[in-house]
Amino acid sequence: MKIALDAMGGDRGSEMAIQGALAAVRERRDLRVILVGPRTHLEQQLADYTTGDDDILERIVVHHAAEVITMDESPVEAVRKKKEATVMVGFDLVKSGEADALVSAGNSGATMAAAIRKLGRLPGVSRPGIASFFPTVKKPVMLMDIGANVDCRPQHLYQFAVMASSCSRLLLNFDRPRVGLLSIGEETGKGNALVKETYDLLKQSPLNFIGNVEGRDVYKGDVDVIVCDGFVGNISLKISEGLAEAAMLMLKREIMKTWRAKIGYLLIRDAFAGFKKQVDYAEYGGAPLLGIDGTGIICHGASNAVAIRNAIEVAANMVRHRINEAIVRALGEHTA
Repeated sequence: MKIALDAMGGDRGSEMAIQGALAAVRERRDLRVILVGPRTHLEQQLADYTTGDDDILERIVVHHAAEVITMDESPVEAVRKKKEATVMVGFDLVKSGEADALVSAGNSGATMAAAIRKLGRLPGVSRPGIASFFPTVKKPVMLMDIGANVDCRPQHLYQFAVMASSCSRLLLNFDRPRVGLLSIGEETGKGNALVKETYDLLKQSPLNFIGNVEGRDVYKGDVDVIVCDGFVGNISLKISEGLAEAAMLMLKREIMKTWRAKIGYLLIRDAFAGFKKQVDYAEYGGAPLLGIDGTGIICHGASNAVAIRNAIEVAANMVRHRINEAIVRALGEHTA
């Protein structure tokens, strides 16, 4: 299994990418990682981490890419102009079969644009989207779309449901994933025109559609897939990330106020560590690009080595479970 890694994407530089790649190949001997970026720079850094470790050097190689698309660049314009950018070169490797998937913590819009430009869409897919795993009190839930498509039609949301359901079934081992439609109320007829029309499509489909889901129900774990347009999905994602960070800071502030609270913390710090791990985006790796004719994973821009390692694992699992084949098959069976 060969995973291409955009070593220059993300806010933390190439060191996090290299550390994450090293952790991934050390844990799984069937993995190979191709670091995509400036050859001299990456080979020098890689040598600092792998001195004398010939086995690791055989399983991590560097593929040169001269350009990088920054976070503040226009995705479409950057993809058009920077043909030697890391994400462009990385998807070229996927297209040629030299890599099975690409992982990037860089500009998410550019990553999606590069994927469509280089790999195209799967048969039957109108618009590829980005799916993300959310923690719940039970099992993780998959939300799609989280930002690739801010303006959607009912058919797009229907396809998101089919794609995410296929992915969730194989990656999270759900026999028949429960699909919910994110809306302002559980009752039939609640929501805007897009939600109402999508509701009718999902209700008539072979999917295990359970109806509308409100925002407060996302984290209960009573649904396995939640569908929405990219505008709503991205806001939901960012609010969730901000709330998790704020909750940890507020808890820390309250603990530091009194000596009794500090002693109490010492007694339950393992529980706090467990909670922090559950809400940490790094534990979920990255967000799969669903609907492209290949495999791509978008990581958080601030991804650390743990997040990169887990994203590589998600990419490998998607390839191993043949997610794209399952999506094409499901779209053919569930045509609305």
